[in-house]
Amino acid sequence: MRTEGPAGGRANPTSVTSCAVCPAWLMVPPVGPGQLEAAGPSHEAYRPLLGSATVGRAVRTRETMQPFTIEVPEIQLDDLRERLRRTRWPTGEPVSDWSQGLPLSYARELRDHWLEIYDWRATEARLNELDQHTTSIDGVDLHLLHARSPVEGARPLLLTHGWPGSVVEFLDILGPLTDPVAHGGDPADAFHVVAPSLPGYGFSGVPAEPGWGAERIADAWVELMARLGYVDWIAQGGDWGSMVSTLIGLRHPDAVAGIQLNMPIAPPTTEDLTEAEQQGQARYREHRASGSAYAAIQSTRPQTLGYGLADSPMGQAAWIIEKFHAWTDHDGDHEQAVGRDRLLDNVMLYWLTDRGASSARLYWESFRRPNLDPVEVPTGCSIFPREIVPTSRRFVEARFRDLRHYGEHPRGGHFAALEQPDALVADIRTFARTLGPAPTTARSPTS
Repeated sequence: MRTEGPAGGRANPTSVTSCAVCPAWLMVPPVGPGQLEAAGPSHEAYRPLLGSATVGRAVRTRETMQPFTIEVPEIQLDDLRERLRRTRWPTGEPVSDWSQGLPLSYARELRDHWLEIYDWRATEARLNELDQHTTSIDGVDLHLLHARSPVEGARPLLLTHGWPGSVVEFLDILGPLTDPVAHGGDPADAFHVVAPSLPGYGFSGVPAEPGWGAERIADAWVELMARLGYVDWIAQGGDWGSMVSTLIGLRHPDAVAGIQLNMPIAPPTTEDLTEAEQQGQARYREHRASGSAYAAIQSTRPQTLGYGLADSPMGQAAWIIEKFHAWTDHDGDHEQAVGRDRLLDNVMLYWLTDRGASSARLYWESFRRPNLDPVEVPTGCSIFPREIVPTSRRFVEARFRDLRHYGEHPRGGHFAALEQPDALVADIRTFARTLGPAPTTARSPTS
C-alpha cells in the first residue's frame, strides 16, 4: 500500500521520531542621533509549542544549554497534507504579472510540489545533524544552531536572520565558515558559528508579554554568547538581523569585536544626492509605494493577520514567498535565486511552529522606533544591488564611524546567505581579518 509522503516525507509511514526594516525615515536626512526614536488548528494533536512532542524535544539537563532535536510527528504532517488538498483558492488575478501578489497559477504549482514532491524529513535530518540547543533567557526559550569549527582558535560569529527568513538561510554557509580548509580556504578564516532563532520565530519560544523588540533581542544575544563562553565575537545579520547586530554594537560595544551587515541602515545625510543615490532612493520610494503593505499590517495588527496564517498553509506560504519574488535578484523567476525546496524549508519553520503572528509582532515592537545613533565599533558591510533598503558608502561611513570593509557586488538581493553565499562568506572573512587574530575563548558547557 502506498503512503503519500508529500510535504513531510517521501512515502514512509513509519518515518519520524528521531524583515524588512524600512519605514519612511530612511528617505530623509535625520536631524540628529536618536531623533526618530521617539493555540493552533482543529487537530487536537496539532500543538506547535517549543519542546513539545509535536515539534521537537529539548533534553532538560542541569546546564544552561539543553540539547534540542527536531521531531515533527507524522500526524502533524498528515494535517498539513489534508489542508493543502483542501485549499480554497481565491479567484485568479486579472493581470499577467506579480503586481497584485502571488499569481494563482504559481500558487497551484507550488501546492502540488509541496504535496507530492517536497521532503520535510530530509531537511529535518539535515538540521538534526547540527548541534542544536535551547536556553531560557528573560523568560523565553531560545533555539540555536551551534556549529563549532575544527580549527583551534577560530573566532566566534553570531548570525541573525530576519523576516521572512529563518536559520535555514544559513545552512549552505555553515561549512565554509566553520571549516574553510575543507572548502579550499585558509584555516585562519575559521569561525565557531552560533545562529539563534529570533524570539517568536522557528523553534524559539513566543514571548508572553510585550517588550521583546530589537533592543531586548540584542541584550539576549549578548547573554547567549556569554553562556556559550564566547568573547570578542562578530555579530552578523541582514534585515532584522542587521538591526539587532547594530544594536549590539551600540548597547554592548565591549562584548563584540565588530559587526558585519548585509543590510546596513544608513539614511541619507544630505539632500545633495549623486545620480546613483537618486536611483537608490527612487527604488526605495517604489518599494514603499507598492511593496510595503506587509510592514504596515505587521506593525499594527499582527494578531489579526495571524488567524489566516495559522489556518492556511498556502496562506502562510504566499505571505512569505511573494517577498522572495520581490526581494531577490532574478530575471523574472525567483527560483533562479532561491530554489523551490529551500523556499518551502523556510516556510515550514513558520507553519510547523505556528509562528505567523508571533514573528510579525517584532514589527509591532520595533518597526516604528528605530535607533539611528552613530556606531563606533568596527563594521563591515556587504552591499547587493537588489537590496530593498539601498544606501551608499558615504551614508554608511557617516553612521558607522569605523568602517573596515565595504563590499559591493554585481548580483544579489535581500537574502544574501541564500542568493550569494560565496560573496557573503568572502566578505565576512575579509572583515574579520581587519580585526586581527581571534582571542582565546572558553568552550560551551555543552561541548
